Amino acid sequence: MTLNGWIQILVFCGIIVLLTKPLGFYMHRVFNGDRTLLSPIFGPLERGLYRICGTSEREEQHWTAYAVALLLFNLAGFLVLYGLQRLQGSLPYNPAGMGAVDPALAFNTAASFVTNTNWQNYGGESTMSYLLQMAGLTVQNFVSAATGIAIAIALIRGFARASGKSIGNFWVDMTRCTLYVLLPLCIVLTLVYVWLGIPQTLGPYVDATTLEGAKQTIALGPVASQVAIKMLGTNGGGFFNANAAHPFEDPDAISNLIQMVTIFALGAALTNVFGRMVGNQRQGWAILASMGVLFIAGVAVCYWAEAVGNPLVHALGIDGGNMEGKETRFGIALSALFAVITTAASCGAVNAMHDSFTALGGMIPLINMQLGEVIVGGVGAGFYGILMFIVVAVFVAGLMVGRTPEYLGKKIEAKEVKMAMLAILCLPLAMLIFTAIAVVLPSAVTSMANGGPHGFSEVLYAYTSAAANNGSAFGGLSGNTPWYNITIGIGMLMGRFLVIIPALAIAGSLAAKKTVPASAGTFPTDGPLFVGLLIGVIVIVGGLTFFPALAVGPIIEHLAMIHGQTF
Repeated sequence: MTLNGWIQILVFCGIIVLLTKPLGFYMHRVFNGDRTLLSPIFGPLERGLYRICGTSEREEQHWTAYAVALLLFNLAGFLVLYGLQRLQGSLPYNPAGMGAVDPALAFNTAASFVTNTNWQNYGGESTMSYLLQMAGLTVQNFVSAATGIAIAIALIRGFARASGKSIGNFWVDMTRCTLYVLLPLCIVLTLVYVWLGIPQTLGPYVDATTLEGAKQTIALGPVASQVAIKMLGTNGGGFFNANAAHPFEDPDAISNLIQMVTIFALGAALTNVFGRMVGNQRQGWAILASMGVLFIAGVAVCYWAEAVGNPLVHALGIDGGNMEGKETRFGIALSALFAVITTAASCGAVNAMHDSFTALGGMIPLINMQLGEVIVGGVGAGFYGILMFIVVAVFVAGLMVGRTPEYLGKKIEAKEVKMAMLAILCLPLAMLIFTAIAVVLPSAVTSMANGGPHGFSEVLYAYTSAAANNGSAFGGLSGNTPWYNITIGIGMLMGRFLVIIPALAIAGSLAAKKTVPASAGTFPTDGPLFVGLLIGVIVIVGGLTFFPALAVGPIIEHLAMIHGQTF
């Protein structure tokens, strides 16, 4: 590790902290229905969309109606995206003449982009036409991100309201998020990316002649616009197969910094939105502090593991850390930082090969996802994920002092705890059961590039990434097979919607409750003690659930590496 590396990491953290409050202020005004600078531009369009949907900004929904609207909208998006893939060969804006996508792969991709996962069992430049990239994948990048933020806002209303029967309106929340937050920021980011050298064109691929006289086809397309939303919306799906390691997606150090910042920006800002909506910004800062401690710990371990490298390589007289699979333009520090950011935020974009990380370095992205991606997390998804852990944490605190647990004046009772645990436990259900089957199923084992604990980690990472709605991968697993396409697709749907429904149920339950005034026995939830308790609950639940699997994979691989064995 170097001082320069840590300075770069701390600069990133400082930028996020500085952006949290102003972005939170703006987003709070948007979802509160207040006038903003963009209201004259998007106001008429917003009202027109409400008329099309048959609703209005004054109409609110019970949590069950909110959930039904959300599920129907996402089902429609899934069917449209699946259909576009199957009909690709007959549709326009297909200069490379790409044919229909295989049914199993089309199912996987539709599930992936609808759930904000963006797992890719395909190479974008060799499988998807311009039309499919724009009308299918990029559109889902917007609406899946808006869906996640809408759920977070609905859950926040549950804590903020008292004796209410509604938690907002899904159509209004999603429309406002898309028009006032995602779209304007992405327009600005797209222009910046084009200025930095990322392509944005509908022209055909370009044929070039190399210095050796060989012919090379250079893939182009509307890249900048997709990069903007894939990072801001924590989607992660790359226009190109190499993702953010491709120079057309991530040209230089400036674009790399911008992309890392945009991955965290909205997720961090939601903590401030929470504080504003519940009337106490210290509550939001306490949640962000919990996220920050877990994030810094992960960066420190990952950076240290990659900087130390493999002792077997050092024995050959080669020093300088583990550069295998790293982004050589940015070095070990920023490659490790990007890996931790993208898995802490359920983004899935990568600028290095996680399969080439050391055992402990690769374990940190795994842990980030297995904790439910509560460290900032996907836009909205990470925030309502950590609120599930907050419910459990205050319940534990209540047990310790022998009184009914409260959070923000709302009594946390059996229903809320049950729903929170259901949301938390559905993730390991998908991650561990599918992994257990895949590592003994002969047809699934043949897709593993490595044997031993590293091969196990490849499979575990795939299903962890799917259920956590992340989308990054250990590149050694060949996932484009019927088994992996179907099971990973199912895992993505489980990880998204089996969390959303309990979260909305909690929102409805809390919104209907009266607010209880704080008393001398009320546990303060805006200070260091609560931050420590919340971190402890997250780590303990994650450890008890996943330590056996981690021991079989990266931990035993690290111990074997120390004793001279690699896989």
